[in-house]
Amino acid sequence: MSFAEALEATWPPAETLAFGPFVLRRGAGGGKRVSAANRTGAFTAEDIARAEAAMQDWGQEKLFVIWPGDEALDQALDARGYRVIDPVLAYEGTLPLSPPPHMATFPHWPPMQIACDLWAEAHIGPGRLAVMERVKGPKAVILARSDDKPSGAGFVAVHGATAMIHAVEVRPAMRRRGAGRHILLAAAAFAAEHGARTLALAVTEGNSAARALYSSLGMQVVGQYHYRIQEP
Repeated sequence: MSFAEALEATWPPAETLAFGPFVLRRGAGGGKRVSAANRTGAFTAEDIARAEAAMQDWGQEKLFVIWPGDEALDQALDARGYRVIDPVLAYEGTLPLSPPPHMATFPHWPPMQIACDLWAEAHIGPGRLAVMERVKGPKAVILARSDDKPSGAGFVAVHGATAMIHAVEVRPAMRRRGAGRHILLAAAAFAAEHGARTLALAVTEGNSAARALYSSLGMQVVGQYHYRIQEP
């Protein structure tokens, strides 16, 4: 199973549409991952224009995800005035990892209100919560506690042998106390309990603090991608 397949299954769009040599996604407020079109075959400038029109009909920005092998599309979009945003690295680690400290995390589903409130502080709102609801298969919210107070949250979902973690957020005032690490370890424990052999995630290249955490847990970069957007 590819990283892209696991990403799609664990953070699914509201709707997908096969549209010539592209797959279009309707995100419904779920973020770039579920709103970007990707290439599936050879394309022409007319194909790009038709995909752009369809995205506009959905009320979405003109947004494409560029995977390795999409160099021709990357160049074509650059010529059309698209700019690169959010270069992303794919990380994977082999399970199991060490368990989190006792009482440091609380896996649960559906999301408790405190987790929703914490995410809302980080602008993870109803559209992204709806993405989590759409996920099929084992899934959980991981609520972290620091100094006996809710400090962070993340979402983990299992697809086959791969689990992916999304929406990891730690309250700014409670960072550097281990909450992010505890969320990752709890997610790994949940994933292993449900048959996963690897834990994966996507992180922007510029998030050096998160990348240092993932590396410290033995996770390694296994791929990369970026987005191209054409703004009005």
